[in-house]
Amino acid sequence: MSSSLLMLAAAEKASILTVHPGLTFWTIVTFVVSAVVLRFTAWKPIVSMLQEREKTIHEAIEGAKRERLEAERLLAEQKTAITDARREAAELVRKNQAEVEVARQNALAQAKKDADALLEQARRAIAEERSKAVSELRFAAVDLAIAAAGKLLEVNLDEQKQRKLAEEFLQKIPTQPRA
Repeated sequence: MSSSLLMLAAAEKASILTVHPGLTFWTIVTFVVSAVVLRFTAWKPIVSMLQEREKTIHEAIEGAKRERLEAERLLAEQKTAITDARREAAELVRKNQAEVEVARQNALAQAKKDADALLEQARRAIAEERSKAVSELRFAAVDLAIAAAGKLLEVNLDEQKQRKLAEEFLQKIPTQPRA
């Protein structure tokens, strides 16, 4: 049995490798007819579809190139704008610092001026109070002198009584100035 299987297998191999002229002819005829039919019916739509696809891909590539160039231009513009904004911000900071320094100097000058004015006002007030006190002291001294003279005239006193009277008047001198 095994020999009959081997023979059958050898016969099948031989049939696959064997050239059959009728089968070859009809295969070629079928291929040519299919190619002609496809050329007239499907070739033009396939070629036009491929050309359309090629055109679409080419346009997409060109569009991507344009968009890339536009993106690079916009990026360069943004970088320039950022650089300009940073420069402007630094300039504003510098100007603000200068303005703050000027305002500080002005505030210090105004404070010094105000302090000097207050000091001068205080000096004038002290001078006025001093002259009032001196004036009141003079009036008090005159009053004391008049009172002492009146007492001396009323009583003819010896030296010891005059001394005692003067000491009493000195004790009566007010320590507070008159209002």
